[in-house]
Amino acid sequence: MSLLEAPGTQPAVEAADLATEALDLGYDGTRVVHALDLRLPPGRVTAIVGPNGCGKSTLLGALARVHGPQGGAVLLDGRDLATLRPRDAARRIGLLPQQADAPDGLTIRDLVRYGRHPHQGLLRQWSPEDAAAVHRALTAADLLELADRPLDTLSGGQRQRAWIAMVVAQETAVVLLDEPTSALDLGHQLEVLDLVHDLAAQGRTVVLVLHDLSTACRHADHLVAMCEGRVVAEGPPADVVTPGLVRELYGVESVVLRDPTSGTPVVCPVRRVGTR
Repeated sequence: MSLLEAPGTQPAVEAADLATEALDLGYDGTRVVHALDLRLPPGRVTAIVGPNGCGKSTLLGALARVHGPQGGAVLLDGRDLATLRPRDAARRIGLLPQQADAPDGLTIRDLVRYGRHPHQGLLRQWSPEDAAAVHRALTAADLLELADRPLDTLSGGQRQRAWIAMVVAQETAVVLLDEPTSALDLGHQLEVLDLVHDLAAQGRTVVLVLHDLSTACRHADHLVAMCEGRVVAEGPPADVVTPGLVRELYGVESVVLRDPTSGTPVVCPVRRVGTR
């Protein structure tokens, strides 16, 4: 069942305009992302791709206010994200990092309830609205019947959908996912990516970091290709993915075909640059 079919009244999602302006990011004095100007299409799925170490996950963390800029800014609806209170930012932007850990014995329902934390406070404890949001998220992720199962008894795809359901319950306008299909088999990858499309269909701005370029082309509306901390190409996958881009990103000679069903690019690696 999709998010659009989940029971209960789904709160309207206001389109969020997320952008960076001359953004510099780094660690311990080492610059990782350089003077990045980027605008993410509201209500669409954007995939960030590029070689290991190019700054993809660092950028995603900055978009979620996990990493503070060394220069420039992240802008949410034109406002510097750094000026928002942490709780206010968490009500607008949800992040699922690449490595997510939970205590032993935690059930799916308990995990998804954590998504409501930004909506709690001294004057607002658990409410029927919170319970409804958890129910909608469990239904959207097709986990309602498994809600009382411990996480450590689930398959990889079920577990990943449970983590995404926690972000769904947060009811943010922006959803950031770092390699959500990592280590999943093909069927479970499709389960997760179908859920991602449901989020965007409801009006959320979704940003994924993905390693597989063909998967990114198939499932993203917008592609951001990074290399050495800079954006080297962006736009609809069919417009930007070429053998030249694959060579620049990965040092690989390739043939780029068209998927016969979707028309999106399919990258067929041939050899490393400079090898016979």
